[in-house]
Order: sequence, then structure tokens, then C-alpha cells
Amino acid sequence: MIRAIARVVSQLCKPTVIVGYPDPEHVSTSYIERANLTARMGMRRSTRLTNGFSKKIENHSASVAIHLMHYNSTRIHKTLRITPAMAAGVTDHIWELEEIAHLAD
Repeated sequence: MIRAIARVVSQLCKPTVIVGYPDPEHVSTSYIERANLTARMGMRRSTRLTNGFSKKIENHSASVAIHLMHYNSTRIHKTLRITPAMAAGVTDHIWELEEIAHLAD
């Protein structure tokens, strides 16, 4: 089930290469640092001192996929007042956990 969710999430994500010459005055790492903190706090298995530490890369990637699916599709963000997936136009409704579980079938 977890592998199927990871497979669906990886199919939805399309990497895009962005090349350019950004203005050094507007370059900021605060967005990626916040994303890293959110992932680290949302998935305690990312910290080595827990019992849930991922020993296999497959388990770790499945955990990341589930976290991202929940964070982007089921959790309403205060500033957006909707889910990020809805704001991006990827989905038209808030996903229930049952729907995510059915992705594995």
C-alpha cells in the first residue's frame, strides 16, 4: 500500500529545470529552510535518534511520499485557507485519508 502511494505521488511530481541569473538581493534560502523544518518535524523518522528511523531507502521514500500527500492534499493551510494542491489547481477537493488509502489498490 505504501509503495503504491509513493508511486502515485512520484508520478504527479514533474521536475522542472529553471535556469537564469537571479538578482542577488532577492535570493533567499528561507523558503527551503522552512520546507526542511516542516518535513523534519512532520516525519520524526528523519531524525536518527528515534525508533522509527528508516533503515531502508524504500521505507524512507514511502514515508516522505505519505507525508507530502498529507501535507499538500489533506491539510488546510491557515494562510491559503485551502490545501496547497487545491491552490495549485491539482485537485478540486480536500482529500480524505480513505482516498489516499485507495490509491494503493
